[in-house]
Amino acid sequence: MCGITGYIGERSAVPIVVDQLRRLEYRGYDSAGVAALSNGVNVMKTEGKLKILEQLVDGAFPESQVAIAHTRWATHGRPSVPNAHPHGDDSGKIVVCHNGIIENYLELRDWLQEQGHVFKSETDTEVLPHLVEEYFEGDLEAAFRQALSKVRGSYAVALASSHAPDQLMVARQDSPLVIGLGEGEYFIASDIPAVLPYTRDVLVLEDGDLAVIRRDGVTLTNLDGSPVERQTLHVTWDAAAAEKGGYAHFMRKEIYDQPATIRDTIRGRIIDGHVDMPDLGLHEDKVRALNRIYVVACGTAYHAGLVAGQTWERRLRIPVVVDLASEFRYRDPVIDERTLVVLVSQSGETADTLAALRDAKRHGARTLGIVNVVGSTLAREADSALYTQAGPEICVASTKAYISQLTAVYLLGLYLARLRGTLTPEAEAPIVEALQRLPDQVAALLQKEDEVVKIADAFMDCHDFFFLGRGMDYAVAQEGALKLKEISYRHSEALAAGEMKHGTLALVTGDVCAICIATQEHLREKLASNIKEVKARDARVLAIARESDPDIHKYSDWAIRVPDSLDELMPVLAIVPLQLLAYYVARNAGCEIDQPRNLAKSVTVE
Repeated sequence: MCGITGYIGERSAVPIVVDQLRRLEYRGYDSAGVAALSNGVNVMKTEGKLKILEQLVDGAFPESQVAIAHTRWATHGRPSVPNAHPHGDDSGKIVVCHNGIIENYLELRDWLQEQGHVFKSETDTEVLPHLVEEYFEGDLEAAFRQALSKVRGSYAVALASSHAPDQLMVARQDSPLVIGLGEGEYFIASDIPAVLPYTRDVLVLEDGDLAVIRRDGVTLTNLDGSPVERQTLHVTWDAAAAEKGGYAHFMRKEIYDQPATIRDTIRGRIIDGHVDMPDLGLHEDKVRALNRIYVVACGTAYHAGLVAGQTWERRLRIPVVVDLASEFRYRDPVIDERTLVVLVSQSGETADTLAALRDAKRHGARTLGIVNVVGSTLAREADSALYTQAGPEICVASTKAYISQLTAVYLLGLYLARLRGTLTPEAEAPIVEALQRLPDQVAALLQKEDEVVKIADAFMDCHDFFFLGRGMDYAVAQEGALKLKEISYRHSEALAAGEMKHGTLALVTGDVCAICIATQEHLREKLASNIKEVKARDARVLAIARESDPDIHKYSDWAIRVPDSLDELMPVLAIVPLQLLAYYVARNAGCEIDQPRNLAKSVTVE
């Protein structure tokens, strides 16, 4: 969630590392800072938005050709200038930026204070430069290694020092870090989009890697000093994909990216009308032997998992359990070698999801990651990786990444069913055809944006929203409620519609807005009864329904009709108007849409 950048080369370093930080703003932050090497170590940092730091460092240290920078999302210590990174040692000659959590920082801090070190912040990070200082005896790399050997927890760390002004050092354990490779220059970043304007060739560090970066090259080792090799990743993303493209917000742009996103996720995976993904390494005998599947994820990815749970269980005829990653490993789930654990994550760096992955592997399960970021920890550590191919998503609130996860869920479900023998080619063909129609259907649905704008205007005085649905519509309701609450700050919650009468109906008055999703054909009449229940209590009702629904307008105040498709594919279509609704309610309220308060794009700590 914190952003780290760095540069070493022949150019002025400070403008470059700040520009890189700007491309990491989507990760969320509350403070920012820069350290530049120029006649010593010079640190500038501030609380608040990056533009404040930009003003502070404008024109500063133009001669510096080595710098590191950071945007912080608070974990230890409140947002403040002292707690902002970079953090230094007592001598002022060593400075670090860090993403992650040092779990044993209190005992390290106490020991360092006994040695005479003075701390200036509340953060766990500050122990790192003091440890390096404590162990420094003329060899900075050796001191860095020894310091990291004392640390328990997660880290991506960048170190600069006037002891070695011609180099940068970085290391990684459980938190993402990449090195962009240029000609006589190198770029450090927490995420690939930050280096794309400068280079397409990237080294993705793995756990335990330590790199010493000089202008003439990178020396890569593990923590004990043994050399390691990492393949250079050539990034094919269009750099413009990380820009707003003329839209007012990244969120709206990414909503409009969704037809292309679905096509990109499908591309190369449908052969002669059937799903084929041999690169996953799933063998028919192993799939037939499965006795259960777990789908594990957090937040929006969890909501995609809920759709997976219903579609896969119905199609594969084995139990499919969907679980929150933050709860999964604490309840001792039943896992063995006949279990498949599917982990869903946009970033592939979500701490709880990675912990669940490792727990599943310890118990002998086969693991498969549905992930967007190539080279991420989830992609590397899972037995198989199904890339969603959504490209970079900048807005903290996920839209196109969610659509791509749903699409991947459908593809994987069809593939597993064919391997398992529960789906014939004749039955698969119409599902694949419907799947291939989704991009055009979503594009047509986006043309109804003006309808959504009017409804958002009508909802401006509403501060309590209930999202109701049954079956897969309940999964959509949960994602719709999350989108609204995270960017508009309105109270919203999702309920299985049949549960309203078991308590929550007591809260329904004329001040409540009910968003009712009614796209599952076999549940239409049941959902209609639930809509009438809330309508009878004077709630204002917006229904999301199929174009073919003959009656929805009779018992709702507004209805947005979405194109007809198979029941199992309707979540892709039903979520689009809810994404737009959240966007326009938030825009009308003047909220900061792309970077909601208190939230980060990738939650890389527990």
